Amino acid sequence: MPLILTEEQTMLQEAADGFLNDNAPIAHFRALRDSHDADGVSRDLWRAFGEMGFAGVIIPEAHGGLGLGAVEAGVIAESLGRTLTPSPFMGSAILSAKVLTDGGSEAQQAWLPKIAAGEAILALAVDEGAKHAPSRINARAERAGNGFKLNGAKSFVLDGHVADALIVVAKADEGTTLFLVDPKAAGVEIERTIMVDGHNAARVTLSDVAVDADAVIGEVGGGEALLDAALTLGRACAASSLTGAGDQAFKVTLEYLRTRKQFGKLIGEFQSLQHRAAHLFTELELSRAAALGALQAIDAGRDDAALAASIAKAKAGRVAELAVQEAVQMHGGVGMTDEFDVGLFMKRVRVLNELLGDAGFHAERLAQAQGF
Repeated sequence: MPLILTEEQTMLQEAADGFLNDNAPIAHFRALRDSHDADGVSRDLWRAFGEMGFAGVIIPEAHGGLGLGAVEAGVIAESLGRTLTPSPFMGSAILSAKVLTDGGSEAQQAWLPKIAAGEAILALAVDEGAKHAPSRINARAERAGNGFKLNGAKSFVLDGHVADALIVVAKADEGTTLFLVDPKAAGVEIERTIMVDGHNAARVTLSDVAVDADAVIGEVGGGEALLDAALTLGRACAASSLTGAGDQAFKVTLEYLRTRKQFGKLIGEFQSLQHRAAHLFTELELSRAAALGALQAIDAGRDDAALAASIAKAKAGRVAELAVQEAVQMHGGVGMTDEFDVGLFMKRVRVLNELLGDAGFHAERLAQAQGF
């Protein structure tokens, strides 16, 4: 399949870029950060996301969404990477929406129209340590009466502090199980953690949290497949966001090379910088192709979709890191000052690299899949 967007997907990309540039440019992110906003995210912007259809991009039309695919989700994710917009898109519209679409009961899927309309924020609570490790879940779900009691601690829960509902991954006797949990339930403690890039996450502690059997998403012990599908889509979309962030940092740098003078010449005329810029351009194109290939594999239902997402996430992470490092260096000392946006992109790329597994995590996954 050609690694290019269709005409409709290109139109969606233009709409997303235009909407975010007008309504959520980097200045919007700076305003939320500098005002020490308690939420760190704009509910009004999220509702506007819903009105544009972006929040319901993968949600079926029967539940108020657009019913589109992974490629379209990746298009929006790349646009978000360009503007550094603080948004619950990844946690709600991608990870949580995918879990509920694939495995939610009729009652649980009542959240989908609310997500699609930008009226609700959901958060997936999976990781428990400093690194992404979905195969090592220590949170426990023990049977109690007609339901379960949940105990454990989660970290790096995207927008968990403003979530209207949590999807918690825990281990029952039967295996990995997903639960829909009210964040206001007794025994749930949530602490906001502002990440190094100024975006939001939370720590969630569960102490004898009582949930009934209706809180189980899918089947008891059957959560692994639901989780894997959501994480695969999330990783491919994260690769798109990394590509967007890296590409925008590159564009900002190109503009600087065209205007900054040194020794009486534009620094963009120096051949060594031209070579580095050309190399970075080719790497960004490879990163974009890897991300699009993974998203297309997901839409096609291919067996290698999960590995394609790992390849994309690892490649995009390394390329975006190269892009922001080159951007800071080509800007010279001012590149690390808050006045210039390139330092913000460097921090964002650092966080996106850790989200859903860094390059090392995915390299190991690929090695194991090859029998190493």
